[in-house]
Amino acid sequence: MVAAKQQIIQQLQKDILRLQGIRTFDNGSRQTFGLGDVEQAFPGGVIPTGTVHEFLCFEAEHKAATGGFISGLLSTLMHNNGVCIWVSSSRMLFPMGLSIFNIAPHHVIFIDVKREKDILWATEEALKCDGLAAVVTELKEMSFTQSRRLQLAVEQSKVTGFILRNDPLKLTTSACAARWQITSLPSELEGDMPGVGFPRWNVELLKVRNGNPGAWQVEWRGGKFTAIAQQATSEEIHTYTRKAG
Repeated sequence: MVAAKQQIIQQLQKDILRLQGIRTFDNGSRQTFGLGDVEQAFPGGVIPTGTVHEFLCFEAEHKAATGGFISGLLSTLMHNNGVCIWVSSSRMLFPMGLSIFNIAPHHVIFIDVKREKDILWATEEALKCDGLAAVVTELKEMSFTQSRRLQLAVEQSKVTGFILRNDPLKLTTSACAARWQITSLPSELEGDMPGVGFPRWNVELLKVRNGNPGAWQVEWRGGKFTAIAQQATSEEIHTYTRKAG
């Protein structure tokens, strides 16, 4: 009887993780982005795909840093010649820079529109296309109802969505699986070498559905993420939680 109950509980846990976008493969392995401790903050130690992630970027430099970090995530999602759609009204991304993250620029379809409601419409329709690896959208405002509509779209298509919100005055609760905030860090050079080092970011998870918020520092080196610092202290985590409201 006890064994039967444990089996039922384990199956329910698997079903819940699957509904949250945490994919497992037939051999029991899980999709990883190489982010180590950052991934451990999510349920099951897996960053969920087939769901919507929200990124806060209120400054121009934060927007650039967030675009770079998301490109690192896209390199995993698009590794098998996948195609991504990037929707924006004021796109600043330099397509050729995507090659740093092992992304072929012609595999990203850019949709530039002016009105916010057109951005949301294009995003929702793109998220319904199960042939896409991911959809990235830059917008100012998104209500809870609108975020719920995007979440319902990916639950059918299993496409992963990344929403970059850039207006702090219009920040509201959303139905997204996680709320991130990415800021840039100074790169470090080896020895006395001139030039610019590898990209570095401070990665904050402000909210994680059924997970643990925190902050980490990561670097993009050799075509993958590499941790460069330990997880934030519990006091710092409490600060991040308060910042997220």
